Amino acid sequence: MSHHRIHRRLAVLLGAAALLATACGGDDGGTNDDAGNNGNGENTSENEGDDANSGDDNGDNGGGDGGGIVTVASQRPITTLDPHGDMGADLGTQLAGRAIFERLVGATDEGYEPELAAEWTVSDDATEWEFTLRESTFSDGTPVTSADVVASIERIQELEGPVSGNVAGLELEAPDDSTVVFTSEAGNPALLGQLANVWIVPAAHLDDEGFFADPIGSGPYTVDSFTPEGTLALSPNPDYWGGEPAVDGLEIEFIPEIAARMTALRTGEVDLTWGVPDDQVPALESEGGLVLETIPSNATYTMWINSSRDAFADAEVRRALWQAVNFEEIIEALHPETGELADSIIAPPVLGYSPQDPVAYDPEAARAALEDAGFDFDATYELQLRGEEFREFAQAVSSELRAIGVQVEPVEKEPGVWLEDLLALNWDINLQSVSVPSLDAATNVGRLYPCAAERTGYCNEEVDRLLAEADSVADREQREELYAQAIEIIWNDAVGMFPMFPQVVYAYQDGLTGVDLDPSSVPGFAGLSYGD
Repeated sequence: MSHHRIHRRLAVLLGAAALLATACGGDDGGTNDDAGNNGNGENTSENEGDDANSGDDNGDNGGGDGGGIVTVASQRPITTLDPHGDMGADLGTQLAGRAIFERLVGATDEGYEPELAAEWTVSDDATEWEFTLRESTFSDGTPVTSADVVASIERIQELEGPVSGNVAGLELEAPDDSTVVFTSEAGNPALLGQLANVWIVPAAHLDDEGFFADPIGSGPYTVDSFTPEGTLALSPNPDYWGGEPAVDGLEIEFIPEIAARMTALRTGEVDLTWGVPDDQVPALESEGGLVLETIPSNATYTMWINSSRDAFADAEVRRALWQAVNFEEIIEALHPETGELADSIIAPPVLGYSPQDPVAYDPEAARAALEDAGFDFDATYELQLRGEEFREFAQAVSSELRAIGVQVEPVEKEPGVWLEDLLALNWDINLQSVSVPSLDAATNVGRLYPCAAERTGYCNEEVDRLLAEADSVADREQREELYAQAIEIIWNDAVGMFPMFPQVVYAYQDGLTGVDLDPSSVPGFAGLSYGD
């Protein structure tokens, strides 16, 4: 579909919605508190070349010797370097985490790979996991020990932030400096995936005031300077166990506006970015010196409907709202290259994925169902979002809902406000891209949809039972069946609208190599290099 055709369709689709002024400035999620997005939030890789990225004004960017300072433009802000608290699941925090800290294990498309853990074993019933640490040090030269692992996870449990669900109910023991034992009474077969969001920090500094303003980690880079929601400047860590990165430095800049990111990429001010919108892909592909790669995402565009609000307590009302939106048309108009109509609440690469019957677009039936339910058409409802990449999507959905008389107002919020309101259920509909970097439903479905999560206002005891059992049995096929049953209930109860599986488009300067192009929009830079 051509650039002009896309915008002709949008003019019809969005109509007056394009005139809506959204509340605050830009942003998954994210937070993507729960996610990654389609080049956005809510895991990764990268780029660069001499001619296209010569560092016109400052000459920082390097040549074939592997040196230079690499500049990365993120559409998600890094608001904090603390990976354990309220922003621990945010894509910006996770992006910083991959550069500064390390996990016991990381998730890949092919399974789980060692990071700080050299090896691990698990009991047949998954009630006990034992990890053996590799020899590694923090950037101040002190060794990484089992005490650091225990202290980090206990801190996550105490803070009760978004990441805490990954380590809830676990007991830890450190029989020696290189061994950590996890036990859980019910068993935890999904622990490897859950640990993919758990970053290890030095126990000796956890009580230091201001530690996370200039933290010490064991990752491939050390912190030079950090401006929240601005720039994170990093230097290669010469003591990194995986080898010192072959660049002089790395700068991660928050550039929320799509146009500004694309311009910076074209001029060579930026070496790498992602979340490239569909209508920018053809132009960038035609430019010399740039490389574009599209990565299948493990995320789902998710529009939770707040079940704790009287207006949306009835599943028939929530389903009618879903039925009123022509998501196939919106995806074709806005994301013809990078979007696929979703058929589940989690994407196909994730363990537990279970395709569901589509919700048929029928605005007349939707209006009738709302009228039968006594829906208040006079009230105005808030569609909460953050980040420019969701703006047109939210406007399109609002336009469709207004067409059947449902007054919906997109409200774009600053990241901190968005997260605070998300967790407080201070919204009617919430749009985000929810990623599953662990590739296991336990860290998404099992964390977000139980009654105790209080994330959507939805509570179903049968879903709780199914998820609790799925999170405690070791047999993979049995887990998949239990998740399938829970997902069917969540889908049919329309806990939210689940419109799209996104893909992530990375764009970078030709000659930049070694970036881990992550499907959750959290790229890794340990192997980063400039080369011929």
